[in-house]
Amino acid sequence: MATFEPTSDIDKHAELYAQVLNSGDAEALNALYTEDAIAVWEPDQPLTGAARKAALAEFLTMNPVMTAKTRESYVTGDTALLFVDWTMEIDTPDGRRSDSGVGVDVVRRGADGKWRHAVDSPYSGTK
Repeated sequence: MATFEPTSDIDKHAELYAQVLNSGDAEALNALYTEDAIAVWEPDQPLTGAARKAALAEFLTMNPVMTAKTRESYVTGDTALLFVDWTMEIDTPDGRRSDSGVGVDVVRRGADGKWRHAVDSPYSGTK
């Protein structure tokens, strides 16, 4: 399995996220999140901590294949706001399903200079 680590280049964060998600490596994917990150993968159902990690591990069992491209990014200090165009295919009981959207993500730069998700909201820009 390939080795992944967070990037210090904000312009590469979304592409790296898709690469890591496509690898199916839950541990590597969780390394792209802050410890207290919030994920809103379902409307009005924010997840943090162990619940977020468990949902992510379960999601990876659907063999997702994602592409992601940053549409806009705004950086101030150690915080960035990203608007990300993404597409994804996943396995469902009814076969392969495609989805797409515009994510609105808040990403924070850690003491190590690497960027990690603080808020992951893949549908917020689509509403």
